[in-house]
Amino acid sequence: MFDIKNVDIMVSTRYLIKNLNLTLNRGDKCAIIGEEGNGKSTLLKSLLGVCDYATVSGSINFNNCKVGYLKQNLRETEDTFVKSYLFKDEKDYYDKINFFYKLLSELFIDEEILEQRISTLSGGELVKVSLLKLLLEEPDILFLDEPTNDLDIESLEWLEKFINSTDKPVLYVSHDETLLSNTANMILHLEQLKKKMECKHTVITSGYDEYIDYRLRDLDNQTRIAKNERRELKKREEKLNRVMQSVEYQQNNISRKDPHGAKVLKMKMHSLKAQEAKLEKEILTDVPDPEESIYFKFADVTLPSSKEILNFNIKELSIGEKVLAKNVDILVKGSEHVAIIGKNGVGKTSLMRLIYKELIKRDDIKIGYMPQNYQEIVSLYETPLDFVASTSLEDKTEVRKYLGNMKFTREEMHGKISDLSNGSIAKLFLTKFVHDMCNVLLLDEPTRNVSPLSNPVIREELSNFNGCIISITHDRKFLESVATSVYELTCTGLKRIK
Repeated sequence: MFDIKNVDIMVSTRYLIKNLNLTLNRGDKCAIIGEEGNGKSTLLKSLLGVCDYATVSGSINFNNCKVGYLKQNLRETEDTFVKSYLFKDEKDYYDKINFFYKLLSELFIDEEILEQRISTLSGGELVKVSLLKLLLEEPDILFLDEPTNDLDIESLEWLEKFINSTDKPVLYVSHDETLLSNTANMILHLEQLKKKMECKHTVITSGYDEYIDYRLRDLDNQTRIAKNERRELKKREEKLNRVMQSVEYQQNNISRKDPHGAKVLKMKMHSLKAQEAKLEKEILTDVPDPEESIYFKFADVTLPSSKEILNFNIKELSIGEKVLAKNVDILVKGSEHVAIIGKNGVGKTSLMRLIYKELIKRDDIKIGYMPQNYQEIVSLYETPLDFVASTSLEDKTEVRKYLGNMKFTREEMHGKISDLSNGSIAKLFLTKFVHDMCNVLLLDEPTRNVSPLSNPVIREELSNFNGCIISITHDRKFLESVATSVYELTCTGLKRIK
């Protein structure tokens, strides 16, 4: 149904993709994975011809199929009423009414949302409305750019079932490892190696978990071969050096009365130097440096188990005149790792903002806050280095090391934050929390923009964090491995469910 041949994609002077060949047929569910900034969104836009900053060459053939595209930045959508966004006119509405109400039910969307403006929707509601519009258009092929962003758990489970049940080819980007594990039957992995100077891609017909296992085995095998080659080369070099030293000693001590012996030694040394030159030019298997090998470690902060971090109670949680929830009550002590879940639009992000305003006043704890909308904070800074470091030269040197461990290049450290992907900005926040030695972290969807290859590292470090975490998340692996207690926010308040 869809095939591309010998496709190159270049941004500025850097290749994101070289010589990509890919064919999608009915039933193919191809997940695009890779680190932040590697070109996943750019690839989707380039294939559709809507990317104005990339140079694209090669053959792209949709075979007259209609493509449905869910873009990543949905806030760019025109601010109109939801009904006007979904339907051209009343005739269009009535023509699709049966299909429409079926989808409303499956996506857990209330009919009253039709009378709301796009700008009033929560992040999850906007994703669901955009999915609804896409499916109402009944495309032949689906391009989905991070469809899981902001979706509540019920909607994530519906999306999984939909991807699995549709016979339409699906090419999608997602950071949700559970969804990837449960849906993908093809993987397109985009990489940028050697400090982002060399691109690589892997296309494989495989499930996500199988691909990760294969990749780890391959990396381990390549590492073993590379180390063995270097060990053997070192032995050969040492042996050659010993022989050369012996010949050099003989040359220095040979009698002038033995010109034939001197000539033999000279020829031998010439041969040995040729062997040395050959060893220096020997091509060895590269020691792999996978992109996902980020590294960060929180300071060994401690909080007494009896220390009250948050004692929060409000009668009403509201946006404007709209009451979202009543009697919201939560008590958090010591080094608890709290996760808050809830349906889209129930007010989780509004609650987190109120918690932040409450805790930032305190001087007995050090707060690290990652908002859902990163621009609330990072827009005050120009470069990643400015965001993390103080003004001292010594501190900036230390921060460069931290950022390097998070796989930021020197150009990215000194470049504009506005040029970074959302996943890179999420890593920037984590770097600042480490640098500032925070002991209380407020995290609104901390893993939603980060590559599934880096997320296991981040979850492990957050799990081992000795301070307090209060988070909002729909990441099912995060809930399993990081959260020590889970609360669900509903219209009647917060209820502890774990």
